[in-house]
Amino acid sequence: MRTIGITGGIGSGKSTVCKIFRVLGIPVFEADTEGKALLNTDPEVRPAVIDRFGNEVYKNGSLDRNALATIVFSDPEALKDLNAIVHPAVRKAFAEWAAMQHAPYVIMEAALLVETGGHKYLDEVILVCAPKDLRIKRTTARDGVGEEAVLARMRNQATEDQRKAIADHVIMNDDSVLVIPQVLALHEILIQAS
Repeated sequence: MRTIGITGGIGSGKSTVCKIFRVLGIPVFEADTEGKALLNTDPEVRPAVIDRFGNEVYKNGSLDRNALATIVFSDPEALKDLNAIVHPAVRKAFAEWAAMQHAPYVIMEAALLVETGGHKYLDEVILVCAPKDLRIKRTTARDGVGEEAVLARMRNQATEDQRKAIADHVIMNDDSVLVIPQVLALHEILIQAS
């Protein structure tokens, strides 16, 4: 089973591109969603998070995402430690999920492929690109947050050049080039390679 990663900066349009692949019958694994679930449910992840960050990051039996975010987004070492706990578990869950799929290839949608080294575990990587100002505009509208909050998240992500360095394919999502024809053409390439 060929494994394809889809990555891109916040607001680039990864989810939109993944919806198109789903319509084409390609299974998509959302790494960020799975990571959030594993923080609450995985019997190895949860104790490791408590050991590193303390009991206060869990309230009433569930992860207090705001408490954890306050810690990790103000301390790069803490964020690195959290990624070291969560991302191996996400890769394991992805491998188990991929083995159960019946398609020419599967996709892992992940914002942090470069930062976590996750691209090394995939056959190919697709980068979804959009200009920074457009990404900020999309994210502020989608998440109801201010520009500074979006910029803070961007500072914790890889640069566009770092993403391009690991990408095998690029989809432009800058509102000037149609996305669906790009996805259809790439889908044909990926099917032929599978």
